[in-house]
Amino acid sequence: MLDERVRAVLRRLEEEDAAERAQNLPQSERSRAVPPATGRFLFSLVAPQTDCEVLEIGGSRGYSTIWLAAGVRYLGGRVLSIERDPRKVEAWRANVAEAGLEEWAEILDGDALELLPELDDVFDVVFIDAEKEDYERLFELARTKVEPGALVVADNVLSHADPLAAYSAARRDDDTLETVTVPLDRGLELSVVLR
Repeated sequence: MLDERVRAVLRRLEEEDAAERAQNLPQSERSRAVPPATGRFLFSLVAPQTDCEVLEIGGSRGYSTIWLAAGVRYLGGRVLSIERDPRKVEAWRANVAEAGLEEWAEILDGDALELLPELDDVFDVVFIDAEKEDYERLFELARTKVEPGALVVADNVLSHADPLAAYSAARRDDDTLETVTVPLDRGLELSVVLR
């Protein structure tokens, strides 16, 4: 739920992200958080689902994780986040704990391309927000962790249209998916798995 404890952490992280962008810090040093409207959108995707299992690829410092975990807290479920930057993993843990969401979220520290093949879980929602050149491979790996009815959400498909145009086209051309581009913030590609 979006209690005051959760909202306070989200506000702080939004302020930190805005300050880092204003300072023109390199991407590797920034939180690279999704915008608040995208966070609310992710919350709205998972909150109505019972026992919603979410895979987040690219957890950074936990901003989107907090939105997702607050959503699954309503009707049950969990968020499994993957992040490879040890500094961000440490911040993720602190932020999720401060929001009181440790029961609904956990993190794997490492490269998603290496960790995904080892996972035995099945997920209802997959959120991809990682290095753009890895999206296609990440989608292929995540696709083995979902069943019909699952939703794969990829961020940045409009803000990074050049590297991600092929990703979006491949999803639209796949007749085992129903895909739509949502022009919210940096652009989200939503793909429902049909079979």
